Amino acid sequence: MTVTLSDEARRLIAAFEDATDATAVDCVVDDERDRVVFVVKAGEMPQAIGRGGERVQGLEDDLGRDVELVEDAPSAEGFVAHALSPAAVYNVTISENDDTVAYAEVAHEDRGVAIGQSGKNIEMAKELAKRHFDVDDIQLT
Repeated sequence: MTVTLSDEARRLIAAFEDATDATAVDCVVDDERDRVVFVVKAGEMPQAIGRGGERVQGLEDDLGRDVELVEDAPSAEGFVAHALSPAAVYNVTISENDDTVAYAEVAHEDRGVAIGQSGKNIEMAKELAKRHFDVDDIQLT
């Protein structure tokens, strides 16, 4: 699936890659919550975070907003699991009836983490899953 990036997203990806030496494949600017979410190339998450989170923290300081990272994955199931991280996701099943829905089995004690305050985490996971795998909805089970 092709992801279209705004000029601001391209600029932020360049800043991310300069600061972390990791590759970002997508960037979503969430002005409402004053955060930027980067999708990091699979396998490059440790490089993006840096020792003790130093690279992400430096990028947050430079950008003046929160930075969140999601690791890319080759499948919709893996991507949804990564997008809901740090919640413990045991299994993701994709159902393609009228709409494409990802059913994510999340540990009971991590449901709040997966949803996030005012739904911010689940809503971003839905947006990213739609952009990358044309998943219409994510349901927690």
